[in-house]
Amino acid sequence: MKVFKKKGELTKFQILAEIAKGQPHLRQKDIADKLGITVQAVSENLKTLVDEGWVETCSGQPRYNITKRGVEKVKIGAIDLRKYADQVLDTMTTYKSVWPALSREDLKEGETVWLKMDEGVLYAGKEKTSAHAKVLHDAKKGEDVALVSLGGTIELKPGFIVIIKLPTINQGGSRVCNLDQIREILEKYPEPFQRVGIMGTVSRALTDKLEIEPDFEFGTPQSAIAAAKRGLNVLVFTVGKMTRSLTKKMDAEGISYVIEDVTDIKK
Repeated sequence: MKVFKKKGELTKFQILAEIAKGQPHLRQKDIADKLGITVQAVSENLKTLVDEGWVETCSGQPRYNITKRGVEKVKIGAIDLRKYADQVLDTMTTYKSVWPALSREDLKEGETVWLKMDEGVLYAGKEKTSAHAKVLHDAKKGEDVALVSLGGTIELKPGFIVIIKLPTINQGGSRVCNLDQIREILEKYPEPFQRVGIMGTVSRALTDKLEIEPDFEFGTPQSAIAAAKRGLNVLVFTVGKMTRSLTKKMDAEGISYVIEDVTDIKK
């Protein structure tokens, strides 16, 4: 857009275009609000436009009128903008969005593959599913493969989160928890937990006693939510007020969860 190469030329064009609409009660503040700039910036640009002969001032309403030279300037600028927009659209029609996946088998460039989400990971293979794509380059089994032209729907059953609320250290921490009863709580869920998160030192101590290795300990709310969105079931051990901060984030994201409060469980 050669007409807008100089700094501030686009702003001047926009101000000219607003004046060209011929609104009788157009104020500098109206232009500023429309363009998202300050009134001072509008005032300084208007002074330049008047000095350069694109705009003339009037004593009545409207206060500013666009000159014949200004009209031609707006037309030329609008044509340049249209050409630029057309170029962008032409580019976007040939642009290919590339998606990564793991290949279940050896894949060849250009062949159609089928997509499946498994354990939170997107896989591409030759077993037919409800989603498909084309392979951008050759890939061996187990490699990352680039995919284009995605179509259909990737089947994804939302995951859920089970929160085990533990006693605080002032309440006795992990020492007052009945491990057998906590195991019984976990066993009542028929589907396995694919990820485990912990929040707080008491949670770390308890999972050590249960011989459960956590998958994430820092940034647990974000990690748990991300995993659930990918269809994984998540178990989170938390303590006291941390539970509320976790559930607040899950409520905001629309994630299903269950709280198992074991703060009253004693040995």
